[in-house]
Amino acid sequence: MSPRARTQDKAISRQSSHRRQPPSRSPSLSQLGELGVIHLLRRRFATRTRSIIQGIGDDAAIVRLPAGHLLLASTDLLVEGIHFDLRYHTFGDIGYRAAVANLSDIAAMGGTPRYLLTSLALPARYRQDDLETLYQGLHTACQPYRLSLIGGDTSSSLSGVFLAITIIGSALPDQILTRQGARIGDLVYVTGTLGDAGAGLEILRHHTKPTRRRGRTDEQFLLLRHLRPIPRVGLARRLSCLRLATAAIDLSDGLASDLHHLCAESGVGARIWAGALPLSPAFRRFMTRTLQDALDTALTSGEDFELLFTASPTSRSRLDRLARSLDFPLTCIGEITSKREGITLKHEDGSCRQIPTAGYTHFRQTKKASHTLYGRVSTG
Repeated sequence: MSPRARTQDKAISRQSSHRRQPPSRSPSLSQLGELGVIHLLRRRFATRTRSIIQGIGDDAAIVRLPAGHLLLASTDLLVEGIHFDLRYHTFGDIGYRAAVANLSDIAAMGGTPRYLLTSLALPARYRQDDLETLYQGLHTACQPYRLSLIGGDTSSSLSGVFLAITIIGSALPDQILTRQGARIGDLVYVTGTLGDAGAGLEILRHHTKPTRRRGRTDEQFLLLRHLRPIPRVGLARRLSCLRLATAAIDLSDGLASDLHHLCAESGVGARIWAGALPLSPAFRRFMTRTLQDALDTALTSGEDFELLFTASPTSRSRLDRLARSLDFPLTCIGEITSKREGITLKHEDGSCRQIPTAGYTHFRQTKKASHTLYGRVSTG
């Protein structure tokens, strides 16, 4: 077994057994106090680089961006019971996936992530270990991209855990990707495979003891796609630097929903080819075992954090070469059409149907809503 596979197996083992751990003996947050929390975070997670003039500890951070770059900024608010559930997500999961959600936003813009600010509210009953585990999850996700924690805020909470993250990135003006560049005749692409994260969440919610056999089982693969997704930062930078993408968005709400967002911003429609959607073998087998519709789930399931992007047909051969060089799938799944044609799904028998907007929407009540991590997945 490779070192990476071993590490992934350990992650699954920790995830499925964390509720059986003995009570922590670390100080509670009420014992630690606000200043103690700040000192802890500064000691454990503060980063010093030439670009950080002032980081954690002052009223505001002072940073230096590369010459000629524009600033990119994004923020997310996570609320216990809406965006995550501590019955089956650890504090490490929450921190890791919160960072990935923000990293994925910067990736979708073709940018380079640089700095992170966090604001956290926790009930005083939680302990120092919980706080450190959450921030370690953040750190683990950010480390490959040299993303620095430069500040934020902490507070006690009377009603659950709240986490707000602001990410700062940068990009050269002529390399920024937006949702507004798709044109009629462009091809529609996705990276990776679809629906895996949603299947992994279903395993967590309905299987209290996920299988942990040696090797890469379907269950392990799908769990990892949910618990430890990989933001496509490097790939997005290649697409923007090589000017291969005309528009982009990250797949957080699900293909159907995010495609609608991109098309609305570009003022176009789209035709998606049902038979072209990239589905992993593990996902297909899970859908078959659970008697679910793989196509519908792939369209509506969120939080894969893959990229959805459009490209000129003249770039197709270059994209094929890029996929081969990276040994990573970039799949053409459709084409951009006129706005009046709407957003349709073309089946292999030639029939077409409209793709409705689907995915989790805040403030909209639905009996079938799945309140998952980041509240972005809906079953209907």
